[in-house]
Amino acid sequence: MTRAVGGEPDVLVNLDDVRAAAAALRGVAVRTPLLRDEVLSDRLGHAIWLKPEVLQRSGTFKFRGAYTFLSRLDPAVRARGVIAPSSGNHAQGVAMAAKVFGVQATVVMPETATEAKRGGAERLGARVILHGTTSHERTELAHSIAARDGLTIVHPYNDNAVIAGQGTVGTEIHEDLPDVDSVLVQVGGGGLLAGIAVAIKALSPSTRVIGIEPERTPKLSKARAAGKPVRLEHQQGLADGLLVAEIGAIPFQHHQAYVDEVVTVADADIVLAMRHLLDRGKLVVEPSGAITVAALMTGAVRARGPTVAVLSGGNIEWSALTKLFA
Repeated sequence: MTRAVGGEPDVLVNLDDVRAAAAALRGVAVRTPLLRDEVLSDRLGHAIWLKPEVLQRSGTFKFRGAYTFLSRLDPAVRARGVIAPSSGNHAQGVAMAAKVFGVQATVVMPETATEAKRGGAERLGARVILHGTTSHERTELAHSIAARDGLTIVHPYNDNAVIAGQGTVGTEIHEDLPDVDSVLVQVGGGGLLAGIAVAIKALSPSTRVIGIEPERTPKLSKARAAGKPVRLEHQQGLADGLLVAEIGAIPFQHHQAYVDEVVTVADADIVLAMRHLLDRGKLVVEPSGAITVAALMTGAVRARGPTVAVLSGGNIEWSALTKLFA
């Protein structure tokens, strides 16, 4: 696999790359199960399964990609430390991976970062810098600090090693449910969707891979219409982990090759999905993680066979939940 950071790769990630990431993660990452959603299965007439990355180390799938990236760095380079721009979940994934390797992590988060995500990164040992409100602002500052201090940037999604790590979610889904008909994946910068799509399409070409994104921040829908990533003027919505101004150039190449469809979901429907997961599944899922279930509950995606909804993260705390469910 040819690594690319911030540019376009010479070669797309493939199944061998994902399997190599899975081997490195064995015994380090949590192998999350598939949980059957009995209520939705009965309602929709097809088996609906949940892939709860809320149970992953750091509370989100992001640990998979961050650990994979760090594991492939030269030890001397890694020892100098890493830095990551993040809305919150990637920050915690990088902090967790850095802790495992015994190196320092710095994360640049928006001034609007939730207490749960900021506090989570701090508890894992990261040095947290709050800056701006957009993905562009925090990425610029992270690159500036990296150049000044000799740190390595761990991009949240625009890197082949990160994509390969996230793709291990897809190989696990196929191992546990070989006859899976559809896999629903949330879209932020696009790394998770890219990695899962690579794995699923290699193992089961007929399986649908569907991206789900917030209605008010439809960066992948816009990119597919234009045939290239498009920068959005505004990123709005409840799912803070998915509010990225522009789909990553590297993930987008994978989306174009492997993703079947992209749909959008409204904020109000995400809240209903969160409540469903809490009440019926006993799972605490943040808005970004629940958006896939919202797509099924609203009919934005119609199940036609065994279906998996990825729950990408659960980094939300009681104070935020009570405000949403009041």
